[in-house]
Amino acid sequence: MSGTSSAPGTLEQVRAFLNTWRLPHETRTPADDLPALITRAADWRAALPDIPRPHPRDLDELLTLRADLRAALGRTAPAGLREWFERRPVQVTVGDEAQPLCYRPGDDCAAAVIVAMVAAALAEGQWARLKSCPDCRNVFYDHSRNRSRTWCSMYAETPDGRACGSISKVRAYRKRQRPGR
Repeated sequence: MSGTSSAPGTLEQVRAFLNTWRLPHETRTPADDLPALITRAADWRAALPDIPRPHPRDLDELLTLRADLRAALGRTAPAGLREWFERRPVQVTVGDEAQPLCYRPGDDCAAAVIVAMVAAALAEGQWARLKSCPDCRNVFYDHSRNRSRTWCSMYAETPDGRACGSISKVRAYRKRQRPGR
């Protein structure tokens, strides 16, 4: 999904990485696109241009990183990521006025680059706005002023989109209308 779900800057690539695990609307069976994505260089570059393509042997580490990042979504201080910052240290350097602090990975592997992008998002206060839809589990960026957005979308914005917010509200309405309530 794009448009109102997109995250600013390089956080969009973290969001795309997190959405390599998805819950397709048609089957409602979890699908993992990451193993196949790693093997296709052109697709990796198109989806994640600033993240170096990992070696297939790095798949387990990336699967664990993705699971830990998904568990930390929506939190301002995700303590569960401390281990990742210890394993893949981030170098912080002073830049210029346009970008006062630069967050660089300690090495050039995919996991380290993703951890550096997460560190920058945490420092800029953007990480807590990255959330997972309670229905389809799609990761989206909450652009609302009061950070209260719950669902990936209220309307099916694309042909393959899902209106999780509308579906949830209709379910709640129908539940309230059932006899014997």
